Amino acid sequence: MPEPIALLTSPDVDAELAAYATQLRDTYGLAERSAAGATVFLSLTPQGLALHQIDQPRQHGVVVDFASDALTYRRQHGGGRKEAIVKAVGVKGDHVPRVLDATAGLGRDAFVLASVGCQVDMIERSPVVAALLDDGLRRAALDPTLANDVASRMTLFHGSSLTLLRDWQGVQPAVVYLDPMFPHRKKSAAVKKEMRVFQAMLGPDEDADALLAPALALAQQRVVVKRPNSAPWLASQQPSMAIESKKHRFDVYLKPGHNNASM
Repeated sequence: MPEPIALLTSPDVDAELAAYATQLRDTYGLAERSAAGATVFLSLTPQGLALHQIDQPRQHGVVVDFASDALTYRRQHGGGRKEAIVKAVGVKGDHVPRVLDATAGLGRDAFVLASVGCQVDMIERSPVVAALLDDGLRRAALDPTLANDVASRMTLFHGSSLTLLRDWQGVQPAVVYLDPMFPHRKKSAAVKKEMRVFQAMLGPDEDADALLAPALALAQQRVVVKRPNSAPWLASQQPSMAIESKKHRFDVYLKPGHNNASM
């Protein structure tokens, strides 16, 4: 078993944040101090929770910030219902489906779906990434522009996607959304930083193909799988259709009786 990753706190955290740090450690099995040879650690400051690489001390940490300039711009001036992911999950007219994002990652796709009105349940199996998401949701709930809108439609579950999909205890989703980790060849700084940290920490996503069958069993209407344009179909299973964007495609697997695809 690998050593748990440490969650450190800065000296300027108040009692409330210190208590939150303890809550995060207890919930996600994080340590109070870094083990010898550790390559990454989490730090909690008044600005939020960040993931750092020990060998990159000058690099800004990875943070989940739903109020960032980029996400705010995307929410206010992005494609909205015209976005490929929104079309793929089947938002159309008054139909705004409940979505289970079974591979939540940093929550950006879930945020886009919540921004157009979807209730989004998120599963994240990595305790570190789940802690980052937890903190992102905590801060979003304190933001007056997000608290009663987008943030209120996003709920986090921590655990194995495979296990939770097979024994889902929440509200049955209309749509299950999958975005399994795929090796990135793009060399942009943001992707390079995040993927380097995550791939070093999490390793390859070797059970991705196994997610499709339980996702299809659980979803009421469809399963949507996000893939790089050049990637093969998940589990070698041909989708009902695909919606393409510049960088990705969204493979849509329609359940019988739900072929009213939104294009």
